[in-house]
Amino acid sequence: MPQGQPSVVPDDGLTTRQRRNRPLVVVHTGVGKGKSTAAFGLALRAWNQGWPIGVFQFVKSAKWKVGEERALRVLGDSGEGGTVDWHKMGEGWSWVQRDIQGDNSTNEEKAREGWEQVKRDLAAETYTLYVLDEFAYPMHWGWVDTDEVVDVLRDRPGTQHVVITGRNAPEKLVDFADLVTDMSKVKHPMDVGQKGQRGIEW
Repeated sequence: MPQGQPSVVPDDGLTTRQRRNRPLVVVHTGVGKGKSTAAFGLALRAWNQGWPIGVFQFVKSAKWKVGEERALRVLGDSGEGGTVDWHKMGEGWSWVQRDIQGDNSTNEEKAREGWEQVKRDLAAETYTLYVLDEFAYPMHWGWVDTDEVVDVLRDRPGTQHVVITGRNAPEKLVDFADLVTDMSKVKHPMDVGQKGQRGIEW
């Protein structure tokens, strides 16, 4: 297997193995397509390692049939890799719809309930990989307190990796995270009026 060589080795008292196995906080943000797709790619790797995986969808509609959900559920039930639990926190809303909706109190409540469940699972060390899909939005909108999120993630026990996706990830989260990718958009079919299509968007 190819192995990257770090450009800096900090004087932190950790062995190479200890440093390599640190639990990570990963953020996929930016306006480009592929933030959730990349997170689910990590979930595939986690499944292959036999890790228990918890997916928490915070924004995308609970009614949407997400291709990755079916694939990961089948893999999780196969008995060959890790287990997969999929939690849908949304009420059928998305970042596109948010600005045209009137009352978001139910959505805000659902987002907070979802975060409380994540906190319980982190405390119990339920999963090795957490995919908090579109979780950047509730923080950006002020529905979930970013300072609390950072504190909880900093103090999480054991070896639990957390991946957070979504546009407009708060600066405090970006500063705290171990790995941050900002996905920029160069071109997108929607720019010329093409709607999402099967196999590409879902």
